[in-house]
Amino acid sequence: MPRQRALLFPLRGSSARNPPPPERAEGEEEEEGVEVAAGAEEEEVRWSTILPELLGEIVRRVESSDRQWPLRKSLVSCACVCRRWRQVTTGVVGPPRDTGTITFAASLKQPGPRDLPIQCYITRNKNNNTFSLYLSLTQTFMDKGKFLLAAQRFRHRAHVEYIISLDADDMSQRSNAYVGKLRSDFLGLNFKIYDSQPPFDGAKALTNRASRRFASKQISPQVPAGNFVIGQVSYKFNLLKTRGPRRMLCTLQCPAENSRKVHQKMPRADASGSDAGSVVLKNKAPRWHEHLKCWCLNFHGRVTVASVKNFQLVASSNPNRAGDGAIDVYEPVLLQFGKVGDDMFTMDYREPLSAFQAFAICLTSFGTKFACE
Repeated sequence: MPRQRALLFPLRGSSARNPPPPERAEGEEEEEGVEVAAGAEEEEVRWSTILPELLGEIVRRVESSDRQWPLRKSLVSCACVCRRWRQVTTGVVGPPRDTGTITFAASLKQPGPRDLPIQCYITRNKNNNTFSLYLSLTQTFMDKGKFLLAAQRFRHRAHVEYIISLDADDMSQRSNAYVGKLRSDFLGLNFKIYDSQPPFDGAKALTNRASRRFASKQISPQVPAGNFVIGQVSYKFNLLKTRGPRRMLCTLQCPAENSRKVHQKMPRADASGSDAGSVVLKNKAPRWHEHLKCWCLNFHGRVTVASVKNFQLVASSNPNRAGDGAIDVYEPVLLQFGKVGDDMFTMDYREPLSAFQAFAICLTSFGTKFACE
């Protein structure tokens, strides 16, 4: 096992893992390169020749024993051994909708669980306008969570953009870590969510210069990369300045097979020629507390600080009345976001939303909105 760990977790700059090359005579560079390449292939072949039954049992035992991070990194390490191990591991690990766990980067764009939400939190750095999404490991936030996504806010003339990345130190749209972005209008009331990958077969990327990605490392014949609109978030005007929280409406593209399983009251408009549908979400109407003289929502202890940014999203049974404060009898909360500290916020989501979609929606809540408050 020590040999396997060293193979899976090479240490940068370590003399043990990277010993100085031996002296060689002139003209031996090419032969040594061939020997190193051949040695790597032999190593991969040695790992891939394990019996399929034994390999599957190993991965299943690791998966069942490591249900939470940071122990779950052992499962990711199994997928890094070789191509065959990766295929077996991804076949054993179920999607977040079934397991309620986030394992690989692809899980960030898959729907959350059906019943219990996945609990996350967002940290804000006002100095550089960055936001980080973490998977909660404890209920008290005493331990650092598992990093999932990062975003940075940029102003471009009359609008604001949030670049969302897998790497907190790389916020370029040309990067391989780029997963999507969020773009607002002049007033900051209407937002569009862009995905770097097509949400369904046949989806067309935007061709305008503002949304085009130049020299992207993700472009490949199999999976095209660009900017695909997958959702919109709108905040309702409050010109009369009537009291009450912000009212918002979200329209998102989700796989039809996932959106139809949330509950029968969820609206879905099938897109012609694709396997995707749209779901409509609205913020849950709060109630006025006479004693506290404020609007209240039950966050079940996940939110501790009053803020205009706090919200809960539910499925809208009537898209034409979404955001008008109408209360349905059955309103399961699909996404809730709230403040727990000066620069810390909780984010809990479930099906049909993914972590990427939920994070993008929560980012729209940051910033002052004079027209709707």
